[in-house]
Amino acid sequence: MVVDDHPMWRDAVARDLGEAGMEVVATAGEGPQAVSRARAARPDVLVLDLNLPGLPGAEVCRQLAGEVRVLVLSASGEQRDVLEAVKAGATGYLVKSASAAELVDAVRRTASGEPVFTPGLAGLVLGEYRRLAAAAAASTAVADDVPHLTERETEVLRLVAKGLTYRQIAERLVISHRTVQNHVQNTLGKLQLHNRAELVRYAIERGLD
Repeated sequence: MVVDDHPMWRDAVARDLGEAGMEVVATAGEGPQAVSRARAARPDVLVLDLNLPGLPGAEVCRQLAGEVRVLVLSASGEQRDVLEAVKAGATGYLVKSASAAELVDAVRRTASGEPVFTPGLAGLVLGEYRRLAAAAAASTAVADDVPHLTERETEVLRLVAKGLTYRQIAERLVISHRTVQNHVQNTLGKLQLHNRAELVRYAIERGLD
């Protein structure tokens, strides 16, 4: 199925795919129409433009995720558009400067479940996934690294890392100055640290600030 808001481009893509021996079961020129026709026609691959009236291509992709494999065919090679499409569930992403042969090959590979990207975009997507994985790992590490602190001790630690004085922390949490000191001393003991400076460094390294 081919979805594009420009009739001439849509017809040209459909023609190229048909000449390559593929059956184009449906076409659409706007977002809502694309969703309803895709669910009715149940194509193996949806060749989808991102710039659609009525409903953005990324949202079309999101709504059809799990129902059909989507190959985005867009004029944009911008990082934001590529990552949004992939996060919405697109299997691949091809820019419109691709040749008819490259498009046909991309559709065939998409149909088999293979991720297909215009050269240069694959590295971009991989880099983003690595960044997200690293962020998730760091977040998990923070959670795993401070499981023995109580909720109040962690709260005090965050405020210490932000640079608040013990008196300011006491006012913020509506507890006594002595109670704040006790929480800090307990935290230092649990983390085997020696002073406030080490405590602040510890908190900042783990993103608690």
